[in-house]
Amino acid sequence: MRGAKSGTTGGRSSTSTSPPIATRNWSLLLTEGPPDPPSRLSKNDTVVVELKNSLLTENVAIHWHGIRQIGTPWFDGTEGVTQCPILPGDTFVYKFVVDRPGTYLYHAHYGMQREAGLYGLIRVALPPGVSEPFQYNYDRSIILNDWYHNSTYEQATGLSSIPFDWVGEPQSLLIHGKGSFDCSTPGIQSGLCNATNPECSPYVLTVVPGKTYRLRIASLTALSALSFQIEGHNMTVVETDGHYVEPFVVKNLFIYSGETYSVLITADQDSSRNYWAVTNVVSRNSTTPNGLAIFNYYPNHPKRSPPTVPPAGPVWNDVDSRINGHVRWSVNNVSFNLPHTPYLIALKHKLGHVFDQTPPPDGYDFVNYDISIQQPNVNATFSNSIYRLAFNSTVDIILQNANTMNPNNSETHPWHLHGHDFWVMGHGEGKFDMYSDPHKYNLVDPIMKNTVAVQPYGWTAMRFRADNPGVWAFHCHIESHFYMGMGVVFEEGIDKVGELPTSIMGCGDTRGGTFHKP
Repeated sequence: MRGAKSGTTGGRSSTSTSPPIATRNWSLLLTEGPPDPPSRLSKNDTVVVELKNSLLTENVAIHWHGIRQIGTPWFDGTEGVTQCPILPGDTFVYKFVVDRPGTYLYHAHYGMQREAGLYGLIRVALPPGVSEPFQYNYDRSIILNDWYHNSTYEQATGLSSIPFDWVGEPQSLLIHGKGSFDCSTPGIQSGLCNATNPECSPYVLTVVPGKTYRLRIASLTALSALSFQIEGHNMTVVETDGHYVEPFVVKNLFIYSGETYSVLITADQDSSRNYWAVTNVVSRNSTTPNGLAIFNYYPNHPKRSPPTVPPAGPVWNDVDSRINGHVRWSVNNVSFNLPHTPYLIALKHKLGHVFDQTPPPDGYDFVNYDISIQQPNVNATFSNSIYRLAFNSTVDIILQNANTMNPNNSETHPWHLHGHDFWVMGHGEGKFDMYSDPHKYNLVDPIMKNTVAVQPYGWTAMRFRADNPGVWAFHCHIESHFYMGMGVVFEEGIDKVGELPTSIMGCGDTRGGTFHKP
């Protein structure tokens, strides 16, 4: 018997058109289910989101993933970096401009709430009368995710405990909110599995024979790197993270948490049957069963199972630090902690005492450090210090992956940069050589992203311009890894940031509307 998880993972689509500059108002009421705002916008729309936190015991903040927040850094939605959290019962208004077309996300950026289901997808269209560099008949969205049976409270407790209790592998992979799990798994609660429940049916994407579809595929997994494929069909990748790419054809789309892709797929196979859509875990030797959906050729019945066995997908491998007894992730041997007063407020109002003013390390001994072994010294340090970048400077970041505290183990990490896009200059296996590897960079047509993965025992090089005044997080998009300190913060052009809205204040040294200085 199979059990299932079902839920809404995105917004309703608004098909009305608007002039290039308009205001779109959303009203979000946060209760125990995911929010459901309109998801289609147009370039240069001003978005106003009124968020009412009706959760009884939890704070909240919403990050607009991929929206650069040019001129509005205080509405990035990153608790502890750009705003105080929104308290239970309070209402907060986000207001920002979507300055370019593409596929973006929104999700909680407080604790591990994203994993608990607070997320969705945003589609930004070109202004009326402007054409995209590719053609299609219909536009559809699919969010991929993983699902744990135990709550994020239980997971957070285990991650913070001594002895350390890892979250383990998820029980299911979800395709647009629906997925199944093995009811024989030890620890499954009695009565939890009910294969006759309509919610146990897989997600169905209905297509008309001969038509071409733009599938906007996004991953918001808590842990898993994924492959996605549709049986018997090729996919042409045309956009990623809000940027058009030179089209290329794939059978399997590898996608990491925080990434978005647009692919074109034509319903050009035998229309007398349905086909499987399959997602499976890669980069981890996972026990999680594959996620399944039905690619339904109209007029076949949407619940008619394909006559074939679902494709297995590629094999998983085809492609940390301890402080005071606690297991943590670290960057250059420093594990990140958020301060009680958000950085944006502290820097703008010169509250230098609320976080460590010592610059964090900007490198490591790459000549002598052996990335392939379990390090003999597992100790690291806590810090809430930040990187201060010269405004308009060009910044290169090398993400170097090494062995964790477990023997013969290195993990994939998808890194997301707030407030910016970056060029992916290069990547490679083994240890980055600062003298020879930069000569191999792609300086002709590097892809632009806001999220990129670094592979086990490998490196990824990225470059961006520090030209967006504000304070921006840069972190691993795996929920438990960021919770355990795998991130940093960049400041740039703070003197150019306008007057901060009072709505982002109320925590730390800004309680009561006043600033507390030593």
